[in-house]
Amino acid sequence: MEESMVKSYLQKSLDEWKDDISLVLAEIGKEYEEVAQELKVYSYKYGITKQVIQSTVNDEIIEKIREMYHKPFEESYNQLKEYIKDLEEKKRVFQMFIQKIDEVSRKESAKITTY
Repeated sequence: MEESMVKSYLQKSLDEWKDDISLVLAEIGKEYEEVAQELKVYSYKYGITKQVIQSTVNDEIIEKIREMYHKPFEESYNQLKEYIKDLEEKKRVFQMFIQKIDEVSRKESAKITTY
């Protein structure tokens, strides 16, 4: 009887923690999807301006395009790439929490059933 109370308390605590971490992970996933979409937009914008610059012969127009579009798009693209790498790392870390909690839950469950 006492063991089942300890088990239920332990399992309940681990489950609550896992739920909290799952919420964090879901938020990270949502943010990741938004950043990935924005990254795709800037990837296209950057690629298009690069192609236009390569097809333009007028140096004055090329410089204007670089100033107005190409450089800002490149900067945004690179920032978003770094940000998405950070989000991927966060996802990996919080997923590791869930895996470790599941691992402990399985071990504890096995201990209780062997008694």
